[in-house]
Amino acid sequence: MRRIGVIAGVVLACVAASSAGAGMRVAAVEGGPVREMARAERVVELEAVVTGEPQATATARRPVFLVRARAEVVQRTRVRVPVLLIAADPRWSGLVPSQRVRSTARLDVPRHGELLAAAAVVRGPPRVLGSPSRAQRAAESVRTKLRQAVERLPDDQRGVLPGMVVGDTSRLDDALAEDFRTAGLSHLLVVSGANLAIVIGAVLAACRFAGLGRRWSPLVAGLAVIGFVLVARPEPSVLRAAVMGTIGLLALLSGRERQGLPALCAAVIVLVLVDPSLARSYGFALSVVATAGLLVLAPPWRERLRRRMPGFLADALAVAAAAQIAVSPLLVTLSGELGLVAILANLLAAPAVAPATLLGALAALVAFVSLPLARLVVWPAGLAVGWIVWIARAAADLPFASVVWPGGAFTLLLTGVAAYAVLRWRPARLVCAALVTGVLVAFVGLRCTAPGWPPRDWMLVACDVGQGDGLVLSVGEGRAVVVDAGPDPGLIDGCLRRLDVRGVAMLVLTHPHADHVDGVAGVRRGRAVDMVLTTPRTSGKETRLLGGLPVQVAGPGQEWTVGELTLSILGPPDGPRLTSDDDGTAINNASIVMVARRPGFSALLAGDVETEAQQSLAPGVPPVQVLKVAHHGSRRQDPAFTLATRAKISIISVGRDNDYGHPSPPTMALLHRLGARVHRTDERGDVAVIRTSRGPATLTRR
Repeated sequence: MRRIGVIAGVVLACVAASSAGAGMRVAAVEGGPVREMARAERVVELEAVVTGEPQATATARRPVFLVRARAEVVQRTRVRVPVLLIAADPRWSGLVPSQRVRSTARLDVPRHGELLAAAAVVRGPPRVLGSPSRAQRAAESVRTKLRQAVERLPDDQRGVLPGMVVGDTSRLDDALAEDFRTAGLSHLLVVSGANLAIVIGAVLAACRFAGLGRRWSPLVAGLAVIGFVLVARPEPSVLRAAVMGTIGLLALLSGRERQGLPALCAAVIVLVLVDPSLARSYGFALSVVATAGLLVLAPPWRERLRRRMPGFLADALAVAAAAQIAVSPLLVTLSGELGLVAILANLLAAPAVAPATLLGALAALVAFVSLPLARLVVWPAGLAVGWIVWIARAAADLPFASVVWPGGAFTLLLTGVAAYAVLRWRPARLVCAALVTGVLVAFVGLRCTAPGWPPRDWMLVACDVGQGDGLVLSVGEGRAVVVDAGPDPGLIDGCLRRLDVRGVAMLVLTHPHADHVDGVAGVRRGRAVDMVLTTPRTSGKETRLLGGLPVQVAGPGQEWTVGELTLSILGPPDGPRLTSDDDGTAINNASIVMVARRPGFSALLAGDVETEAQQSLAPGVPPVQVLKVAHHGSRRQDPAFTLATRAKISIISVGRDNDYGHPSPPTMALLHRLGARVHRTDERGDVAVIRTSRGPATLTRR
């Protein structure tokens, strides 16, 4: 318990340093001319230096690129404050940190209390004023060579390996990233102290093999750290990882955790003073606490475990358990969930992490000399990554891989104290063992009788694809009709994979908005798509995603039959073809609206139609059992349209914490007036409608 208190003391020291650093940053960003212009929502000429990798995010209409930068000149006034650039032009995605750009932008006050002077919505492409620094050009060269080296690896390995080596997750599948998070392995996908510890350990081993003494080995290791930071790009997160990894490794190698703790506290204070934004960084907090766990908990646990098992296994188990237990209270506070498989997953993945990281780094360097040789070097690294991917997916698919933990960190700490007391008192251990045995027997019995996933006799599944739509209708063993593909290929592919859908009889794209069509590549990933059905009013925006697929146009009054499933087209109402000048409402009202029927099941799939189209279609809406609520539950609903369905089950496909306020309170009230049970994908995950003797019922998978 004393050691837990030491970790708590480290956390309090971090909080104190963070408060001081955050106070300075708040004064800087809120008191200058940029914030004043943001409050007035001024349109300005802005010069800024890019400080972070451009990040793409999907919205309902188009991809948006978020670029963190440091404003240098605003309306000819010299400043030096952090801003967030929000752009729609894809040319912003090609920027590299340290580049200087100019743009016209509308300033706004940032949301969510971020330590930014302004959020700047920029117009058009960036006007680049200079090339990246030498360090950033070198980093980009290494990243490019690594991407070329892994080009022939399988998709999963090609996405994960660059993330493990240099933090490049540009090719990472989102569904796989979610599996890594559930399994407690997400730290492997970013530049962390563990990456650096592996590099330093390998360099020190090489120095020892080469006969370098204690005088030269630290110098060579220091140069390796500098090179690693440059390749991974010297952003705050990378610098943080470098400091934490160095402290943790040196303390573990020396066995002097007491000297490591003062060094850790000093590092926290210096880092926060240099970059006060770390005071609000979840990654920074997790990194500090994990390092404290390695310093305080791992050494004594390692010594005790070595009495009962081989040394290498004791080391791996002590490190995995110490880091996971140290960060668990923070993870519960941030996500509300407690991972139950993280220690086991990390233990099983640990043997493959070092080979994957070191061989991947070696391949990136060899690629400068010979790309074929680099591809040969990267092949065993791909095998190691394949093992890690398999562990992540297998762990994430386990029942109760993560569970909702009530009460947050406080109740978790109380539970930990109680567990410690039980372990210290023999009679309590016997009673606890009996209780745990009974719970396990009951759990196994329930799992043997409870439905798995996909549930038996499923007819419709609303996939959790974030802020978008992705519906799956079963038409036979391994085959389905897919209605919309969501905004992200990885999420819809993951849902279809969980449902064991190997072929798509029909892909229906209700309308050409990004949150309905941009995931088409995920539907096609490893699956044959027999045909595509589009709205008759489409602008053709989705055509770029449908190369080689036969396309048909839906029209009111048509019926399409696939096996036992019949799709009756109700809309869209007549109107002109969409153009690039149409607003979001016009595009939404061009959605395909249809009724899906099969024995014992009927559902109205309403796309994104809003009030005007709903009013036109309401007289022809038949009673159904299931309603897929239009436009993610937005406020723009026609009561007559909704009430005509008489549905007792309603499904809202919506993203968690979305910026649109979906679903709206008036829409929720309307559904309760209908008497329908409401199921939201942001709360329940995948929502399945199954056939029972009493009619359709629902099951969910989070």
